[in-house]
Formats: sequence, structure tokens, C-alpha cells
Amino acid sequence: MTSTEGTAMIVGIDIGGTKTHLRAMPAAGDGPARDLVVRSADWRVRDWERDAARLLDLTAGLAEGARVEAIGIGAHGCDDEAECEAFQAAFTARTRTPLAVVNDAELMPLSLGLSGQIGVVAGTGAIATCRPRSGGLLVAGGWGWIISDEGSAASLVREAVRAVAHHFDAGGGRGEPLVEAIFEALEVPAVPRLGSVLAGYRSASEVGRHAAVVFDAADRGSDLAAQVILRGGQALAGMAALLDRRGAGASHAVAGGSVIAAQPRLRQAFADGLTEITAGRVAPLIFTGQPVEGACRLAASLVEGRNSARSGLLSA
Repeated sequence: MTSTEGTAMIVGIDIGGTKTHLRAMPAAGDGPARDLVVRSADWRVRDWERDAARLLDLTAGLAEGARVEAIGIGAHGCDDEAECEAFQAAFTARTRTPLAVVNDAELMPLSLGLSGQIGVVAGTGAIATCRPRSGGLLVAGGWGWIISDEGSAASLVREAVRAVAHHFDAGGGRGEPLVEAIFEALEVPAVPRLGSVLAGYRSASEVGRHAAVVFDAADRGSDLAAQVILRGGQALAGMAALLDRRGAGASHAVAGGSVIAAQPRLRQAFADGLTEITAGRVAPLIFTGQPVEGACRLAASLVEGRNSARSGLLSA
């Protein structure tokens, strides 16, 4: 890496359940971006104070001596207003750099330059959020893969295992593509051990890394897998529709994340489901880029807001 000392930078950070993506770019927007991707488990310990300190260290290393004008953060696990504020307070106690913390789902509409819209994440976990202009953060989902997060990587595996179990209960046997895919991916030694093998997984990321086999099975003609994916996409749409009914006032729901961005079947199920549930009132959009783009836009907005305030003072 070449030194950026003397160059004013903004930093966007997307904290996901599996990985964290940091991007530094010139505040003037006239130069290349610098990226750093690390495993979230390598730095995050789920303590606001310690996590803020570690993330600021990563930011300083990426900036390599450059002045950081603002930092925008979208954080998996900041699932209500109080948690976002607590994480942000941990940062502001350590730096004077303008900084904002939002839920990672909020990065989806921000990535497209949209404000006040519904954001949906379908990655390791799943959640829908909206921050209406008239109120605070609205949230649906995000309860974790054991009970919720439908449409996420981990939930798709959970529901695939459930579908396979029901398949055997109904008298089905081996040979169905999803059945074989699950038994191979999870290394299930025998049919009765299906549930106990899944229960032995310790985290959403460990479960979710097998999600690709569900889509592969659907491509090989598995009706079981196709139904799992369809229900997952409809559930993602349902979360967005819940926020619409709770007064989000959004015209769009922007879905993104590692799973939905990579899987056309899930994207289509979400889009069709949302159009049907809301009778077209909320239009589905799919963001297939990198959510850190939204974090950078958030950081840039802090710089713009500060510059606007300064201009207002100078002209007063």
C-alpha cells in the first residue's frame, strides 16, 4: 500500500455477521478506494467499548496516517436505536472524528442514494429496518437463526434440514437432491442423527456456510429445495411488509447481502412476494454491490452536513 498521509479520507465500515469490510477513500472523491476485509470474529467480542477501540485501530491502519474526516458504520447486531447509540457513544468517547452508527440493513438503501426507505439484509442473518423521517428506527426480524432470520444463509440451512426431516416422516427416502446435499454437507452419519447434527453447530456463520448446497439442489431439480428458497424469499418480503404496516412510509424496499445478492432464485422470491403482499405499494429493489458503499455514503453525508453548517455560519 502507498501512503496516503496528507490526504483527507472518509471511511465506511460494514460489520457483518461473518466479515467486516472497511473502505477508505479520499473525501474529495478524486482517488482510488482502499479496502480491508477481516473476519468479524477476529476483532469483535460483543463489548461496545472494546469493539470500538479495536475498530478504530483497524481504521487507523487502513488510513495509514491520512486525516479521517468522517466514519460511517453499519453494524450487524445493532438491532435497535439504543444499541446503535451505545456503540456510537463508545466511539465518540475515543475520537473526535464525526461518526455515525446504523444497523447494517440501513446500508442497503443508502448504497443507492435513498433515504427513509426499507433496507433488508439476507446474509449470515436477516433483518429489515427503516428510519422514517418522522420517527426512530423500525425493525423486523434479526432474532437469530435458531428462531428467526428467515431468508438468511443460516435459516435456509435450518429450513432445508426441516424439509428433509418432513420428507422422511412422509415416507420419503434417500436420492432426493436436497436430501443428499444436506447429508453430505453436514456429514450426517444416519437418518436419526439429522437433528442432533444441526443442533451441534455453534453459530450462524458455521451453519450458513452450507447455504449454497440448498441452491445447488434446487438447480438439480429438488422441489424440496425450491420450496425452502421460495418460503425464504417470501419471509424476507414479509418483514419489509411488516414495517410498511407499522408506518415506515417507504416507497421502496432495498434487499442486499451476501446470499440474496448471489442467488437469483431468492431475489425473485423476495421481489414477487413483496409486490404481492403490498399490492405494488412498496417496490422491491435488489442491491448486488457491496454494502460498504452505503457506509461510505453515510460518512460522506457527515462531511457534507458539517460543511453546510460551516457555510451557514460564515454567511450568517
